[in-house]
Amino acid sequence: MSDIDDYFLLKEEPVKSCLMALRAHILGFDKHMTEEWKYKMPFYCYNGKMFCYLWVNRKSGQPYIGIVEGRNIKHPDLVMEKRSRMKILPIDMDNDIPVKKIDGILKMAIKLYK
Repeated sequence: MSDIDDYFLLKEEPVKSCLMALRAHILGFDKHMTEEWKYKMPFYCYNGKMFCYLWVNRKSGQPYIGIVEGRNIKHPDLVMEKRSRMKILPIDMDNDIPVKKIDGILKMAIKLYK
């Protein structure tokens, strides 16, 4: 089993299911998206360039999508916090995954790579 698979399988529910659904959605979003293991986390690359990653906030236990070029995207739900380059999109596990919102943000991010 790969480090990436272990990352997902070792999480407890409902975080595990949420992260696995996000993983499948990101990989299926665009044919140029690939998954790699970087910095001990699942990273998603667009045409070989670091694009986004999945992580869980240690304090809140809330999963999120980190957008590498997030500082260049203006979206009310992206959070910068103390990061200089990346913004995150927190995912509320008590509600359905906001697929349309995620797709909109991913589309904005892809434009930065073209």
